[in-house]
Formats: sequence, structure tokens, C-alpha cells
Amino acid sequence: MNSKKMVLTALLIAVVTVTTMVVNIPLPGVKGYVNIGDTVVLLAGLIFGPTVGATCGALGSSLADLFLGYAYWAPWTFVIKGLEGFLAGWVAQRYRRATAQGAVLAAVIMVLGYLGVGILYYGLGPALASLPGDLTQGAVSVALALLSVRPLRKYLSL
Repeated sequence: MNSKKMVLTALLIAVVTVTTMVVNIPLPGVKGYVNIGDTVVLLAGLIFGPTVGATCGALGSSLADLFLGYAYWAPWTFVIKGLEGFLAGWVAQRYRRATAQGAVLAAVIMVLGYLGVGILYYGLGPALASLPGDLTQGAVSVALALLSVRPLRKYLSL
């Protein structure tokens, strides 16, 4: 990884952390929250590839969990959001015109990952209660990422 890509990745990790922390809505019952940090995770993967997407998703989102007092979620977030960023980037890179498919697949994996961990932590009922919030978070993040990806690619000359 060259120095330019390292600095870009570090910057995107910070942006994921900040967007996750600033725009978040607590969810009762499961002690989690809805945020738009996923938009940046998806964009990192879609624009810069699976490695940058995975790194930004894993580190940025986990840091937000730690800073917001959800440390017990951080290891799960590291895996789930890392996989989300990786899948968005991998699908978009592997299948050139599959940006939307990559973003949707990544968001579905995020929702299923948090549902599974929610069941593990709290049981089926509370985990299902958080499902609408996770689905909304995924859908809004996919929509925002898809609206932003083309202008950002053009702006960045990619």
C-alpha cells in the first residue's frame, strides 16, 4: 500500500467514525443505534476497493462503538462492518457494473450479522425488534452511497 492510499484509508476511517457517532439514533431494547456511517463504509468499498472498504468498515465502525460506550459490540462490529466494506468493494470491482448489487449485498450481510449477534446477546424477540432499524439503516445507506458514488468517482477522477 503506497503512502497516498494509507493516508486516504486513515482519513476514511476517521470519517466513518465521525459519521457513525454524529448521526446516530439509539434503539431501545437492544442497546444499539442506527447511523449513517454505513454510507461511508459502502462508498469506501465501492470507490477504493475491498481492502480499503474492509479496513474503513472494521476500524472506523468499531472505534465509534468504543467511543459511544458500546464496547461489547466492537468485536462484532469489526467483523460485520469489515465484511460489509469488503463485499461492496469486491463485488463492484469483480463485476464492473455491479455497484448497486455490491452495495445491496453488503447491506444485507450487515443486517443479518447484527440480527445474529442480537439473537446471541438478547434473544429472538429483542433482535427482531431492532430489525426495522437495521433495515432502515441499510436501505438509507445504500441509497445515499448509490447517489454519491458516481459524482465522487468523477470528482476524484477514478
